Amino acid sequence: MFAVENGLQGDPRLKAISDAIRVIPHFPKTGIMFQDITTLLLDPVAFKHVVDIFVDRYKHMNISLVAGVEARGFIFGPPIALAIGAKFIPLRKPGKLPGKVISEEYELEYGRDRLEMSVEAVKSDERALVIDDLVATGGTLSASISLLERAGAEVVECACVVGLPKFKGQCKLKGKPLYVLVEPSQFDELTL
Repeated sequence: MFAVENGLQGDPRLKAISDAIRVIPHFPKTGIMFQDITTLLLDPVAFKHVVDIFVDRYKHMNISLVAGVEARGFIFGPPIALAIGAKFIPLRKPGKLPGKVISEEYELEYGRDRLEMSVEAVKSDERALVIDDLVATGGTLSASISLLERAGAEVVECACVVGLPKFKGQCKLKGKPLYVLVEPSQFDELTL
C-alpha cells in the first residue's frame, strides 16, 4: 500500500521526499529512468521525514528485527531499528558475510542474483520488517522474506521509499504487506 492510501494523503513530508529524489534519464542504460536517492540523503529534512514516517508506522508493532537489503536498505534500516528498539540485520550479496550463512536466489529484470543472511542473526519467532529503497519487480523482497522465514522469523511487512505504480493497490508480497512512501515522478523503466 502507498502511504497516501493509508492516512498520509496531503502530508507535506511525502512531497518533500518525492521532490528530493533525483531522476537520472538513461542511467545505467538507455531507456532507464533511474531514481537516485543520493539527493534525498543530502537533504537532512527529507531524509528525517523518511525515517520518521517509518518509525511512526512500526513503533507499536512489536518488531524485534529490521532486515536491510544491500546496499540501500543499510541506509534506512539502522536508524529505524534504533528508534523502534529492534536489532538490524544486513541481507548481503554473496560472499560478504563471515560464518554460517543461508542464501536465496532470485530473479531480476536483467538476470539472477542471490542474497545471504547470517544464520546466527535471527531467533525463531522474531517479528521482522524488511526495508529497501525501491521495489520494482519484488524479487529482492521475496528473497528477503524467504531467508527470514527459513530462519524462523515472522515477516510483518516490507517497506520501501519508492515503489512502481504497478504495485498500487497491491498490498501483498509473498502474502506479506508492502508499504511504500512515494511513487516515481517520471519513469519508463527502473533499475535497482
